Amino acid sequence: MHLLKIDKEHYQGQADPFILKSNGRYYIYVTGHDAVYAYHSDSLFEGWEYYGVVMTVPERDSFWAPSVIELEGKFYMYNSIEIYDDEPDKGGHRGAMHVSVADNPLGPFTGTTRILHPFSIDSHIVQNEAGLFLFYSANRFEGERIGTCIYVDKMLDPFTPAGEPVLVVEPTLDEDIFRRDRYKKGQHWHTIEGACYFKEGDWHYLMYSGNCYEQPTYYIGYARAKTDETDLTKIKFEKYPDENTYHPVLNANEFEEGTGHHSMIKENGQWYAIYHARDYGDENNAFDARNARICKLNVNDGIIEAERYKDRI
Repeated sequence: MHLLKIDKEHYQGQADPFILKSNGRYYIYVTGHDAVYAYHSDSLFEGWEYYGVVMTVPERDSFWAPSVIELEGKFYMYNSIEIYDDEPDKGGHRGAMHVSVADNPLGPFTGTTRILHPFSIDSHIVQNEAGLFLFYSANRFEGERIGTCIYVDKMLDPFTPAGEPVLVVEPTLDEDIFRRDRYKKGQHWHTIEGACYFKEGDWHYLMYSGNCYEQPTYYIGYARAKTDETDLTKIKFEKYPDENTYHPVLNANEFEEGTGHHSMIKENGQWYAIYHARDYGDENNAFDARNARICKLNVNDGIIEAERYKDRI
């Protein structure tokens, strides 16, 4: 069901929603063409208010897919921004990962610093007992299924990746195809992005979005690993149920389409996904029509199942 109310006066779209809980309050950050925007509430399920811009850089654009973490009283935002002072990747893509810092969850996030080269998007910053880790997506132009894959690197500090990224999830399905014949005939471009890591019991889960939000097979799937390893660069994640089976946790159903790129929160023992989707028949059936929704994710011994309703949680 819809989570954030749509403020027609200020609406910028609610793509790629990332949720943060800090000091008992909830914050959601969303993609914007000209900035990262935020909403906030005292309750997870209601009372959400539009706040506005929390991070931007003059004369830049495409502020995609923020993730935020609180570390020692500071808030660090990781997101990609279109850049023009570095070479693009082989496909001409210029989005590159940056980090910004604030003293509170609503910013302003400043000191924006580029930490990865193009193409690097869709961050998920994670801290555990082994340290700080950054999941992100980058493009691969070699192999049978070229396209966007998910990597993880350890962070030496909030501004410094170790520079030893490890491939963790790659395309393996036709349902992962973003565009056919993208760069040359017979060579299809695949996309695995929107990393969302969490741990429950002995299982590590890495959820992701496959394909493109404009395609009917756009979906959220996951890979998993059962291990006591805590260094996330050393874990071998395996797609569920296997790498050859299209098995979405979320995809289009009878009341919404374009379901993807989510974040997670656990409340009173229950996991929830905050994801973007569109209503069928939306007059602006494209980027800005995506808005934030919420559903239960039931997680049990390596299995994730979504519980979705149109008008309730």
